[in-house]
Amino acid sequence: MKTAPESETKSEAQSRTDSSTADAPNLVNGVDVTALGEVVETVKNQPAIAKFQFRAKNRWIDGGHNRSSIKEFHGAGQEDTTRTEAFVLDNAEPPVLLGQDQGPNPVEYVLHALAGCMTTTMVYHAAARGIHIESVESELEGDLDLHGFLRMDDSVRNGYENIRVKFNVKSDATKEELAELARISPVFDIVSNPVPVDVAVQSA
Repeated sequence: MKTAPESETKSEAQSRTDSSTADAPNLVNGVDVTALGEVVETVKNQPAIAKFQFRAKNRWIDGGHNRSSIKEFHGAGQEDTTRTEAFVLDNAEPPVLLGQDQGPNPVEYVLHALAGCMTTTMVYHAAARGIHIESVESELEGDLDLHGFLRMDDSVRNGYENIRVKFNVKSDATKEELAELARISPVFDIVSNPVPVDVAVQSA
């Protein structure tokens, strides 16, 4: 029996290779930029599908320990059905803040969310521009003064007074380009600008 290369003509083999290449995703930084472009065009033609609603549920356990579950969200004009199980995140406090360290505390999750969102944003937008990224690492610091949380000084805010983000990126882009892309991040926008938050409390 002849092997495949021997039984095929040169043109047939080339045609098969071209077909396989055409079916393969066009990946830049691990992002399918062809699919990304299709999303952009779809949103241009159907603005309503750009509206997303993300959700979280939380239950207090004890002391400073509580647990969030994240599963359902609405996006692209419909309820998402791809997640079969919820993501479970424990919020807690370290012993110095009267907790037992069952998980990061909520303000540490903010740093995690900011780092993750700025990194993903940088990678996605770089891919869309054809900018290749080899690696991304970041370090974040947030300064918080308990005088605000403990209501001891009204001039001190309850949350972070300042956040510093330091990126170390290997890429063919300039530092200025990458910093500009990272700042497109939704979480960067959330922590940099006031967001209206409605709070309702019901008696169980």
